[in-house]
Amino acid sequence: MNRKTAEHLDLSIHTKTRKNLPRELAISGLFAALIAAGAFIQVTIPVQPYPMHVTMQWFFVLLAGLLLEPKLAAGSVGTYLLIGLCGVPVFASGGGPAYLLRPTFGFLLGFLAAAWGMAVCCKQMRFSAAGRIVPALLGLFVYYAVGVLYFYMISNYVIAMPVGWKVVLVNCCLLTVGADFLLCLLAAAAAGRMRPAVAALMENACPSGR
Repeated sequence: MNRKTAEHLDLSIHTKTRKNLPRELAISGLFAALIAAGAFIQVTIPVQPYPMHVTMQWFFVLLAGLLLEPKLAAGSVGTYLLIGLCGVPVFASGGGPAYLLRPTFGFLLGFLAAAWGMAVCCKQMRFSAAGRIVPALLGLFVYYAVGVLYFYMISNYVIAMPVGWKVVLVNCCLLTVGADFLLCLLAAAAAGRMRPAVAALMENACPSGR
């Protein structure tokens, strides 16, 4: 490849990247808005020391992880988290930087890790029914692992509100994981129907893979 051809190829890639950027930002913003809206569709479980919430946020995080590229999936959730930490009440119990000290904030961080992990997993797998359910279940595991660990660490070592592993596992996992598992199945089915439309938006209409 001569120098002129290489320069032309670099310019073409750069131009395509610039053209795709507004579309990517718009899609990330859309999913961030959906996740925020999902916080207001919730069922509260009144347990101590903190009530737990089953929300539709997880459903939209699943869709982001199953449908978007890793950087866009993580960017969508990251945008949502930044908006909430800046004080906009888009979390299940409000918003603001003080939310970092709330033990349940770990589940919001779990959204970020799960979305990125699911998107990476989907890139390596065929986009079939099984190829959607496996990443969704992987995301569920990551989401709960991060959330439970953060809850325990913040409660016991930061805000001095001691809580045992048994209470954490029951309140933060057993009471809510069943509903979130059903959302995994629902999102996997919905992603199959939404995939062509999202692929068209991203100018990547390949139906069999990412």
